[in-house]
Amino acid sequence: MRRLILGLCALVLLIGPACAETYPARPIRLIVGYSPGGGNDLIARIVAAKLQEKLGQPVIVDNRPGAQSIVAAEAVAKAPSDGYTLLVAPSGPMTINPAVYAKLSYSPERDFSPISLLAEFPLLLAVGAEQPPRTVRELVEYGRAHPNLANYASSATPFQLAAELFNQRTGSKFQHIPYRGSGDAVQAVVAGQVLMTIADSGPMSGPLKAGKLRGLALTAAKRNPAFPDVPTMAEAGVPDMEISLWTGIVAPINTPPEIVNLLARTIRQILTMDDVKKAMEAIAVEPRSTTPDEYRDLIARDTARWKEVAAAANIKLE
Repeated sequence: MRRLILGLCALVLLIGPACAETYPARPIRLIVGYSPGGGNDLIARIVAAKLQEKLGQPVIVDNRPGAQSIVAAEAVAKAPSDGYTLLVAPSGPMTINPAVYAKLSYSPERDFSPISLLAEFPLLLAVGAEQPPRTVRELVEYGRAHPNLANYASSATPFQLAAELFNQRTGSKFQHIPYRGSGDAVQAVVAGQVLMTIADSGPMSGPLKAGKLRGLALTAAKRNPAFPDVPTMAEAGVPDMEISLWTGIVAPINTPPEIVNLLARTIRQILTMDDVKKAMEAIAVEPRSTTPDEYRDLIARDTARWKEVAAAANIKLE
């Protein structure tokens, strides 16, 4: 009988309410396009644990890093539209990849059903604690005086664009050193293999508190309570560097609206829980839920914005 009901869920126009009542009947897989330890992975694990409690089925976080999250996005785009394979969908694959890739094997608009935003967050510029620069101005001067050491670690196109925008705003020439995940990029800076990074603050929180990293600036409009001593880019003398990224969850296109709305409602409840708020505050991200339509509109607006930034930076990937 269970198999029969699950099969009939494809006939959403006839028995849509029944689908919502029987979903979920088996484990849900949450695909993350980045390595464990990065900001999106940390957010995914916070939400997955609560989804599991609320829905009564295992929610498995499946890390599939590679190709700026294209590998993960492709996997979910090709998955059945039954709500059992979902994508952690941050700014990178949803709005920045379409802005920088000449050809993309998936379409955020045509291949996915938005569910809800999960969180938004600024980026943090940091150097290793053993590095000489103690301010953004000293970092820029150090890069000019030591061009062979002037580089930055980046694990995804959003962070690369942010670093290139920093180059534009400061007249610097920091060179891009790619890494597979934010955690890897941060560890490279901690180890002194790379001078600096601009990335999500999640994987930096631990090293900052342990004194292994030195935060120089945030891309936020105001200081973050998690890093009260770290100035904003504007305070550090770098204008027009306010950047806020986000992450959310999407499903394959044509996922029954009853399932999408059930997940959206559940996520909204989760993000109001005190322990979830505290867990996200600990990695300097702000919980934020949306309706599916609000999330769809946000994707469209940010894609247009990042296309302008990429064009100004002359960044085009094949």
